[in-house]
Amino acid sequence: MGFYGTLKLIFYKMKRKLDHGPDGRPFPSGKKHCKGSGLVQATPTTFGDLRLANGHSAQRRRVTLGPPPSGLQEWLHTFQTWSGPERLLALDELIDRCETSQVKHMMQVIEPQFQRDFISLLPKELALYVLTFLAPRDLLQAAQTCRYWRILAEDNLLWREKCREEGISECISPRRRKCVRPGVAVSPWKSAYIRQHCIEHNWRKGDTREPMVLKGHDDHVITCLQFSGDLIVSGSDDNTLKVWSAVTGKVGCCTGGVWCSQMAVATVISGSTDRTLRVWDAESGECVHTLYGHTSTVRCMHLHGNRVVSGSRDTTLRVWDVTTGRCEHVLTGHVAAVRCVQYDGRRVVSGGYDYMVKVWDPETEVCLHTLQGHTNRVYSLQFDGAFVVSGSLDTSIRVWDAETGGCVHTLTGHQSLTSGMELRDNILVSGNADSTVRVWDIRTGQCLHTLQGPNKHQSAVTCLQFCRGLILSSSDDGTVKLWDLRTGAWLRDVVALQSRGSGGVVWRIRASETRLVGAAGSRNGTEETKLLVLDFDVDDKKKETD
Repeated sequence: MGFYGTLKLIFYKMKRKLDHGPDGRPFPSGKKHCKGSGLVQATPTTFGDLRLANGHSAQRRRVTLGPPPSGLQEWLHTFQTWSGPERLLALDELIDRCETSQVKHMMQVIEPQFQRDFISLLPKELALYVLTFLAPRDLLQAAQTCRYWRILAEDNLLWREKCREEGISECISPRRRKCVRPGVAVSPWKSAYIRQHCIEHNWRKGDTREPMVLKGHDDHVITCLQFSGDLIVSGSDDNTLKVWSAVTGKVGCCTGGVWCSQMAVATVISGSTDRTLRVWDAESGECVHTLYGHTSTVRCMHLHGNRVVSGSRDTTLRVWDVTTGRCEHVLTGHVAAVRCVQYDGRRVVSGGYDYMVKVWDPETEVCLHTLQGHTNRVYSLQFDGAFVVSGSLDTSIRVWDAETGGCVHTLTGHQSLTSGMELRDNILVSGNADSTVRVWDIRTGQCLHTLQGPNKHQSAVTCLQFCRGLILSSSDDGTVKLWDLRTGAWLRDVVALQSRGSGGVVWRIRASETRLVGAAGSRNGTEETKLLVLDFDVDDKKKETD
């Protein structure tokens, strides 16, 4: 056995003695006296050679507690004359006769020699390959080890791959990067990961900042809410449509009673009690087109590309070109008011007070399927191109095959009107007037979660949003609650009005990756009508301005 094998065995013996009592029995859990270390292959012949190989001086600092014992040199000479197995036997006996403090001293001398920075010894390409196996949070910790590790852990391609694994597709531009210290390059992809991590934390944990409060609709009810980029559009029964800046809070105003709206970038389409649709430029406040054709209130609409489909109490649907303001198609077939509509650019799906759901080819104006099964008014729809999901006052939710018109599943469990739904990747979230939110798998028809318990809503759910693997739900109880989509667990109340439980209502919510906008007020004067804007990217923006 060579020198390294001998040293390794000594190390093991000493560690075992520290981990066990004098009688050989192990110490209780948590009572270990030393911390083990990985071993790296080397070929020194003496301990001094090993120290030199690790970049240390062959001469180490000795214990100076007095003159050396008599006979020490003779004992060492005798030790050197023995064979390898004889030396091991002698050391084994010596260790067994040592006190704990003496073994600790040997550990302190020997253990550092086994602590090798193998990453720094590897070629850069191999070192980076090793780091690819670390999770992003571990990479952030590795960067604090030493300067060279920090340089490696800032590799932009490494962080681009980590961001791809986390679903982050946009990196931070050089203008937005935070300055760390002179001479240290900061990966824009690493900055993107850290920013997204902070945003996620702010969503889930919140912070102490107060939301931006926007007032302008007096004490009227906000009937619709849209949000795109930095622009917020709110419609009210005060006959105004207001455009707000989510950054500055500044407001512009357009007139006209509004029941529904849609928004894409800076284009807003509103549907009114005056039987018209209006196309607005949100930035200038100018009405670009007024769309005439319906003979009663425009109750719903859905925008896709440069086309919007509107549904009215006159029982018809109309397909409009937003650019020209021209009505391209009229879809007739419902025998009562059209309450909800979805349009994916190819098919139109509508639900009405006649208990029917219809699937249309808008180009030919032909009704392809009439989906029958509900026994009361249809109030909400979702359509992903393959499945139609309809929610009704009959308390049921039905899943239909859009191509065949067949009913695939009837989802039961709610006790009242399903007022809103969100569908994404075959996962459906439904909000109901029974104060609960349910999560469904529409492929199996199984209810995955019922969001209730001690932190459930205390009144009807008014609106839902999907965001970042989270569910946001607003309610007549004056709160906006945040839930984990995967587990169904309540995380926190994002909004809680002062008048919650005594008249305060959150009517509508809209969310982006970094912001939440809520329209709140009351029906009894206990809460002012207002918009609440919560920005979960504020920490990052604050640092940019500091």
